[in-house]
Amino acid sequence: MVRDGLDPGQERVHRIVVCPSDEGGRMTVPFRPGNVGVRSGMSKTIATLLLCLLPCSVAAEDWPHWRGSGRNGVVNESSHFRGGSWPAEKPLWSNNVNSGGSGPIVIGNRLYTMGWKKGRDYVYALDTKTGGVVWQQSYACPAYGRVSDGDKGLYSGPSSCPSYDKATGHLYTLSTDGDLICWNTRQQGKRVWSLNLYDAYRVPQRPKVGRRSLRDYGYTTAPLLHGETVIVEVGDDEGNLMAFSKKTGQRLWVSESKDPAGHTGGPVPMVVEGLPCLAVLTIHNLLVARLDRGHEGETLAEFPWVTDFANNVATPTVSKNSIVISSEYNQYSTARIDVTRSGAKQVWKQPFASGLCPPVIHKGHVYWCWRGLYCLDFETGKPIWRGGVFGDTASCIVTSDDRLIIWGRRGDLVLAETADRSAKKYTELARRKDLMKNDAWPHIVLSGGKLFCRDRDGNMKCFVLTR
Repeated sequence: MVRDGLDPGQERVHRIVVCPSDEGGRMTVPFRPGNVGVRSGMSKTIATLLLCLLPCSVAAEDWPHWRGSGRNGVVNESSHFRGGSWPAEKPLWSNNVNSGGSGPIVIGNRLYTMGWKKGRDYVYALDTKTGGVVWQQSYACPAYGRVSDGDKGLYSGPSSCPSYDKATGHLYTLSTDGDLICWNTRQQGKRVWSLNLYDAYRVPQRPKVGRRSLRDYGYTTAPLLHGETVIVEVGDDEGNLMAFSKKTGQRLWVSESKDPAGHTGGPVPMVVEGLPCLAVLTIHNLLVARLDRGHEGETLAEFPWVTDFANNVATPTVSKNSIVISSEYNQYSTARIDVTRSGAKQVWKQPFASGLCPPVIHKGHVYWCWRGLYCLDFETGKPIWRGGVFGDTASCIVTSDDRLIIWGRRGDLVLAETADRSAKKYTELARRKDLMKNDAWPHIVLSGGKLFCRDRDGNMKCFVLTR
C-alpha cells in the first residue's frame, strides 16, 4: 500500500453541502399497534391503508451502480411474464440523453445517466415515471479519451456507469477522458469536487498487446464506492487502482499492481478467506487486491489473461471465492478462477467466449450472451445449452422468477428461460425487435417494475412490466 498526503488534483476540491431530503423517494412506515381491541383494529386498518397508498417503488430494488445492487447481473425483481406479448405495452416514455455507452442507474424514482454532445459531457437526472429531466449538469469533454486509438466508429462519449452513495446522495461519474466528478443530487447536481486523471497522473496510453493493433478506448471503469473511498482503475505507472476520499477527492492509496487498465466496467468486491478484496481484469492479468486496513491495494493474487486488441472487456463475475472471466480473439474462452490467500488457480476453461457481456452466475449455472445465449455448469464448466440469435452488443440479467432478459443488436429485447425452467435447451419466451436504430451497448436495467433500455445514440425507452 502507498498512502498519499497530497493529491495533484487537490486544488480542484470543493466544499460539500448536504441537504436532509432524500431524492430517492424511499419511505418506510413503522407499524405500532395500540392496545388490543377497537383501537388496535383501527391502527391496523389505517396502517394497511397507508401501505396501500405508498408508491410501488417502496418494494422495488434500487440499481445504484454497475450491474445492479449485487454487482452481478442478478436482480430481485420478477420478469412479470404471463404469456403472450412481453413487454405487454408500448414504452411508458422515450427520451434522448445524447451519445455514449454509459448504462443508467436507478434510485427510487430517479434515473441517472451520462451522454456526450458537441464537445460536452452531460449528467442527467430523469424522473422514472415520465422520463422528464429533473436536472442536468455538463462540462467540456472530448468524445474520446485524449490518448484513445482504434474503433472510433463503434463508440463515442462516456462508457462508464455512474455510482450512487445512498448515505450522502452523492453521484460519482467518470468520463472517457478521465474526469472523475462527485455531484450532489440533493442540490440539483451541484459539483462537490472533481479531478482529471490524465492531468493529475499523466496516465500513458495503453500498450499494444498480443500480435494485433493497439487499442485504447479511454476510461470505461465505473467508480466503486467502498467505505469512505471511491476506487477507480486508473492504470497508471504508480498503480492500477487508486482510492480517493469520497468527501474531498484526495488520493488515499494506490495499488501494488501497476498494470495498465483493462476495458471492463470496473472492479468487483469479493471476500477471500475473510479478507475484503477487489477483483479487476487489467490489460495483462486478473488481479485480486486487498482492501483490509493497513494492506489496501496489496496484491493477493494474479492470474495471467491477455487478449489481443487489449480486449479484456467483459467485467469479471464473482461468486464467493470464485471468479468467472471471458474474452474473445486469441483467448476465445471462458474460465473459472478460484482464489485463496495462497494465490489463484484455474478450475476449468471452455472454448466459448464473451466479447462484451459479463457472465451471470445463478443457481449453479453461468450465463452470458454474445451472438448466442450460453449456459454452462458453474462447477464443471460443462456446456448445458446454447441458443438464440444475438449480436456482439448484447447484455443480460437474471430475474427473481428464473428468467433471462437480454438486450442486444439494435434494440432486440428478449425474454428466455434459465436452465432452472428449461434444463435441456434454449427456450425463448418473447422477442421485441429493432426497438432502436443503433447498437445497444449500454446494459439493460430493471428496477421498480420498469425496464430501462438505451442505445449508443442516447435513445432511451422505459417499459412497465407490472401492468
